[in-house]
Amino acid sequence: MAWTAPGLDSGGDGTPLLALHGSFGRGAVFARLAADLGPAFRVLAPDQRGHGHCPPRPGGFGVERFTDDAERLLTELVQGRGGRPVAVLGHSLGGIIAYHLAARRPDLVSALIVEDVGPVMRRPEIERPVLDVRGWPATAPTREALAAAIEAAGVPDAAYFMASAVPDEERGGWRLLFDWDTMTEVQAGGVGDWWPRWLGSRCPALVLRGGHSTLLPAALAREMTARRPGARLLEFPAAGHWIHDDDPVGVAEAVRGFLAP
Repeated sequence: MAWTAPGLDSGGDGTPLLALHGSFGRGAVFARLAADLGPAFRVLAPDQRGHGHCPPRPGGFGVERFTDDAERLLTELVQGRGGRPVAVLGHSLGGIIAYHLAARRPDLVSALIVEDVGPVMRRPEIERPVLDVRGWPATAPTREALAAAIEAAGVPDAAYFMASAVPDEERGGWRLLFDWDTMTEVQAGGVGDWWPRWLGSRCPALVLRGGHSTLLPAALAREMTARRPGARLLEFPAAGHWIHDDDPVGVAEAVRGFLAP
């Protein structure tokens, strides 16, 4: 099964799992998960539009455009395995794209794993669904200096952003693979009431919630799994929004158990 998209391909002959990163991310954020799941699973995590090494694409950064991209990739995967559907995992914005994809193309999606995002991003208890990062620092002489500048701009820990930092071969120093202004647009495109999309598929679904998450309140997580047949909730009490980073072993165990034959 060939795979040509920029991003992460863990390789091997394992069961394919399409993994979709969130805003500010790239496919490589799932490297630890891929290692923990291998060789039983082959994790394919593309760099999505506006992120990583994905080439520029027309159409903006609304959820539907991200879903279009994912549908093309998933169609390629499914065709490459004789028409058998593939499980899809998505973190944050990637989770929204994942359940949009399942609702649009149920023939392509065998199961859903949604990491720390709900079906609505407009409730007052959801803290800062859009972080205004326009004009934040994108380059620095060293990797450490870039991380410090990002933290000085307004986040306590720049580690997730720094997963997209690379050496600047043209000008020297370090740079980010994404544009901050674009990331503000990406976040805004994910804000909406997506209940119809979440409820629009019937494949098995697992919702992962971080106990310290401010983006998926506990009550909303319970409501989303109660309202959708075939969905169940698994909480990680010590984790925040980035559960795959905060509890990588637990996430790998959850994914493996959920997708086991």
